[in-house]
Amino acid sequence: MLQPAPTQGNTEWFVHDRFGMFIHWGLYALAARHEWVKNREELSDAAYQKYFDHFYPDLYDPHQWAQAARDAGMKYVVVTTKHHEGFCLWDSRLTDYKAPNTPYGKDVLRPLVEAFREAGLKIGFYYSLIDWHHPHFPIDGFHPLRNHPDALEWNKQRDIRIYADYVHGQVRELLTDFGPIDIIWFDFSYPNYEYRGMPGKGREDWRSEELLRSVRELQPAIIVNNRLDLPVEYADVHTPEQFQPRSWVHVNGKPVVWETCQTFSGSWGYYRDEYTWKSPEQLIQMLINTVACGGNLLMNVGPTARGTFDDRALNALRVYSDWMRLHARSIYGCTQSEFTAPPDCRFTQHGKRLYLHIFAWPFRHLHIDGLAGRVEYAQLLNDASEIRFQDAASHQGEAVSGDTLTLELPVRKPDVVVPVVELFLK
Repeated sequence: MLQPAPTQGNTEWFVHDRFGMFIHWGLYALAARHEWVKNREELSDAAYQKYFDHFYPDLYDPHQWAQAARDAGMKYVVVTTKHHEGFCLWDSRLTDYKAPNTPYGKDVLRPLVEAFREAGLKIGFYYSLIDWHHPHFPIDGFHPLRNHPDALEWNKQRDIRIYADYVHGQVRELLTDFGPIDIIWFDFSYPNYEYRGMPGKGREDWRSEELLRSVRELQPAIIVNNRLDLPVEYADVHTPEQFQPRSWVHVNGKPVVWETCQTFSGSWGYYRDEYTWKSPEQLIQMLINTVACGGNLLMNVGPTARGTFDDRALNALRVYSDWMRLHARSIYGCTQSEFTAPPDCRFTQHGKRLYLHIFAWPFRHLHIDGLAGRVEYAQLLNDASEIRFQDAASHQGEAVSGDTLTLELPVRKPDVVVPVVELFLK
């Protein structure tokens, strides 16, 4: 089995727990049409102000959120403390553009941290390096004002050094005011993206090396992701987004600790009229696929502007809850297997226990090459009912190679989204 190089941050718990909740929540929940709405519709600060003026999540109960995550089998949370719009969920001393100054009048981050911590989940902070509200963040190709005729002229009055001081100060707040923080999830760098004479931004703009040193000093065990535009070895975890790797993620030819972030639908923030929600089969298979390739899954929820998970999100979380209740041990502590799974199946492995996830239920027999003589017992994981097997057999004249294990399955598929056979290796 592959083994990534040791990381500076503590990833031991991370690669064991495998499954986390991403939360994207901000003023864009009021627009309810994508978290990049300010960018997509090229909205000015004045046009966007109505969302700040009407932010009032009166149904917000982070204990309910934490319970939903815990029931789904999620072991950690990463929440957007500040997204690209620049709005801060906590009572930052460095800006007035924050939740306590809205009609709601309160810090919404602190109670979330307390609720999730109380529920036993580890805490991660997403922090946007981008800020479309800050007056000293230079306009660039992602900025809502990128096509304004005065953009280049306005940039003469903007000083990235002042903005970088702001970033460093806010990160210091987040890592000193909320107790132990397990993950810092920066987003994102784009040094090679130039638009209409406006350069992108990267390590020199954020002063990334200085920022990372500060993070490590404030929280020595914290996990840092790979979006600061620094050499690959500086990151603890690598973060492919919105696609499903087919094998263990490698960087520069070497395996790395990795986590894919995914959404229930096509948006990160709450999107009222978005309908490409994933099926139960897709949701469970994404989790299995990820662990089978040695990675973690960070699955996103976009709460509504009233502070709730809508019914679609709750239904998706229940899919995980129902399946994980019976199959969690094929996920926690598991990784890519040394064995090759049969077609339409995935293996995960934890020591001498091998978990066969069956995506397409076959008729009666399932052949696994390379396992003859290596299994002492087999059972369905959902009910611990025995699965009988044969080493190297012949079925009605069909010869099976000498190293093939044949499982004798029930004709009827078990009533779970993805059945799992637990194989106890000798």
